Amino acid sequence: MEVGSRIRTVAFRLEGPELTKFVTIALVAGRSLFANKLRSALTMLGIVIGVAAVIIMLSVGRGAQYAIASQLQGLGTNLLFVLPGSSTVGGIRAEAGTAGTLTLEDAYALADPFNAPAVLAVAPTWSTVGQVVYQGENIRTRVLGVTPEFEYVRNAAVSVGEFIQPEHLSGRSNVALLGSAVAARLFPDREPLGRWIRINNVPFRVIGLLASKGASGFVNQDDLVLVPITTALSRLAVGGSYRGANTIAGINVQVVSADQIDEAVEQISAVLRRRHRILYEDDFAIVGQNDILSAADQIIRVFTFFLGGVAAISLIVGGIGIMNIMLVSVTERTREIGIRKAVGATRRDILIQFLIEAVALTILGGGAGVLLGFGVTVIVSEVEIGGLTLNPAVGVDAIILAMGFSAVVGILFGLYPARRAAHLNPIEALRYE
Repeated sequence: MEVGSRIRTVAFRLEGPELTKFVTIALVAGRSLFANKLRSALTMLGIVIGVAAVIIMLSVGRGAQYAIASQLQGLGTNLLFVLPGSSTVGGIRAEAGTAGTLTLEDAYALADPFNAPAVLAVAPTWSTVGQVVYQGENIRTRVLGVTPEFEYVRNAAVSVGEFIQPEHLSGRSNVALLGSAVAARLFPDREPLGRWIRINNVPFRVIGLLASKGASGFVNQDDLVLVPITTALSRLAVGGSYRGANTIAGINVQVVSADQIDEAVEQISAVLRRRHRILYEDDFAIVGQNDILSAADQIIRVFTFFLGGVAAISLIVGGIGIMNIMLVSVTERTREIGIRKAVGATRRDILIQFLIEAVALTILGGGAGVLLGFGVTVIVSEVEIGGLTLNPAVGVDAIILAMGFSAVVGILFGLYPARRAAHLNPIEALRYE
């Protein structure tokens, strides 16, 4: 009797204006959800986890994009990287940089403004992995042979001491600069400046410490030692010659301005082709800083899209759970639906009520998922992987996408139970026990 009088009151109020009618239907739907709090909360759980997963995946992906862009900008501006050609073994061609086809004289030729006017500065590098020792401490790290131009071409700031000078280069001096990670390992409790270390059993005097740059992907930019390239070629290099000259790892080229990148590439190619007497296939490769950024960005975008798609599957699973619970709810409330129809509720009223219930579950679950996802990203932002601290960026677009998708899931998976409830025969519904 109580249920009948309550539904008659509702039916009477539905005769008012459309807005009042919709508000009344929404209130009825809300009371139905609130009457089964535990079941509603468990139904929303799939949506909560799905939305949180989407938020986390997209935020981590965007944070990785920002981190890589920041690290590449830290290498310098308007950069081109000239790499040696690729070697061929057994008919199989390896990647660029595997063949020793660049020399220090090539770098000097590129630095001549007459040969390449679009080039602002040139910083050749020689590279190896060496054992660095100081008394009882030792570390295996990257050793780079560089020139004084490396300091500003590659933003290699010095925190203490001085950078490699032209006289060190001309005199083939045994001097070295330590990255912050190397200095912390070799000199945990003393001042490194002026002390002598051994690199591959060759003594070097420490003249400076490099400012910390952190990690770039899985490469720690602080885990290295810099020495004059002439010293490296004469005292550390073993073999590796091209046309009678010692080979180098690559040439960093800083272009005058960003709009002269293409012009610089043409000038560099012309100089090297002339020096190497190339008629057909180049024995070098030129990679732009923007090319590296674009490739890394594309990889991260694909990876993020894939992970976001996997996370979205949980939203679909949550939608199936909502449809299942709504179908159970329709069965449990068959007699109530029959009474409502008997006192004047239309199919449209019943359809809207059950749709509101389904969408309300997904919207509430989506809101909780956004809060959960945001909380997890705050925790993840303190995690360090391979020396790189993750800094997820929660974007408004990610929140809108997750909430919008959850609302669509609620409508799609709530539509069938709502239609089933709306099309119940009122006579059969009233007889239902």
